[in-house]
Amino acid sequence: MADGGITDYVAVLRPALAEAVGLEESDIEPSATILGDLGAESIDLLDVLFRVERVVGVKISATEIADLLQGDLSDDEFEGPGGIVTAAGLDQLQRVLPQIDKAELAGRLVADDIMNLFTVENLAYLVAQRAAMAADAR
Repeated sequence: MADGGITDYVAVLRPALAEAVGLEESDIEPSATILGDLGAESIDLLDVLFRVERVVGVKISATEIADLLQGDLSDDEFEGPGGIVTAAGLDQLQRVLPQIDKAELAGRLVADDIMNLFTVENLAYLVAQRAAMAADAR
């Protein structure tokens, strides 16, 4: 699996997302943003995470997603005045959300809007990562 199994995890996420947001599985593309393109609410994301846990056996919390996005940066390093994500914050986000355009977001991205950039593929990567960690721990 050249993509590290991401395709397999997208296949797991599709039914969970479809049921949570009331879409057809075929409407759920890996590049779709969960809260934006798919129209999910925060509660829907929690529902999806619960469904993934039941199917894959990997528990992921909303806090873990936030920690992934912020990385090792402190709140002050990640977010500047007015809640705008700093240059260091954008560097961190690009590591975990490689699809973002830092130049387009520089000086404009409000920290509270970051989850609007989180895609199905980003979540699949996180699930794959956690599943691999769980397998290694056994």
